[in-house]
Amino acid sequence: MIEQPKITVVGSLNMDLVTITDQLPERGETLIGQHFQMNPGGKGANQAVAAARLGACTTMIGCVGNDTFGKQLIENLAENGVNVDNVEPVTHSITGTATILVSEEDNRIIVTPGANNEVTVDFIESKRDIIANSDVVVLQLEIPLESVIRAVEIAKENDVKVILNPAPIFELPHSLLKQVDYITPNEHEKKVLIQNEQQEQELQEKLIVTLGEHGVAFYEDGQLVNIPANKVQVVDTTGAGDSFNGALAVALSEGKSLREACIYSSAVAALSITKLGAQTGMPTVEEVNEFLKK
Repeated sequence: MIEQPKITVVGSLNMDLVTITDQLPERGETLIGQHFQMNPGGKGANQAVAAARLGACTTMIGCVGNDTFGKQLIENLAENGVNVDNVEPVTHSITGTATILVSEEDNRIIVTPGANNEVTVDFIESKRDIIANSDVVVLQLEIPLESVIRAVEIAKENDVKVILNPAPIFELPHSLLKQVDYITPNEHEKKVLIQNEQQEQELQEKLIVTLGEHGVAFYEDGQLVNIPANKVQVVDTTGAGDSFNGALAVALSEGKSLREACIYSSAVAALSITKLGAQTGMPTVEEVNEFLKK
């Protein structure tokens, strides 16, 4: 029997408050929306669900508030096969939220971290054994930066592969970028992340840049490779990048080459945008395999 890859996601859990509208309001303008719904989200939780649905043994490390949203997020992760033993409710902060406006096949998002800020360095240190015994650790930037850095340090001390999804983007220490194995920015995030040509040269083999409808780009043996995007009917792009990152962790932990992993992850991301909602749109391993056959 093949052992399941062990993926640990360290990051955020949010309740997504989604409004769908024909157009976005101008400053001072009020519009009538078409639809509103609440969906489990947070970049960390999204990536954990993506990995779990693709057959990985997935553990989530993070914090929620001791409130209704927190309970719902934990229950949803468990229902999707994610180990939630290391998701801890905190009494002094509310669960994080993301306010999402979906319009014209795109989205705009405002994140309010709440309990995600309680993922402290000490909290990360208390999860050392979980991180150390992973095949791949996935991180984003919706928890404190010092906690991200500590998680990466623990992973690298134990030869665990690290994927850093640098979102929401801000300038990061070069020492952190040098430690991780793969960095997965979109085009905008890459512009903020890479300050000069020398830095891009140093990080070249780590960068996997998602390009939306133009696919994904990375370097292989010094040569730029572009994997075209799959053509699908777009319903909601929320969570596409998270689907890609969760799938990338699974594919790499299964021993796929970087090229194979990016083709697989692109397919997962494409399927995710054919349904409404970040986690609700994420495909199963069976759906992905059927899609790739076609």
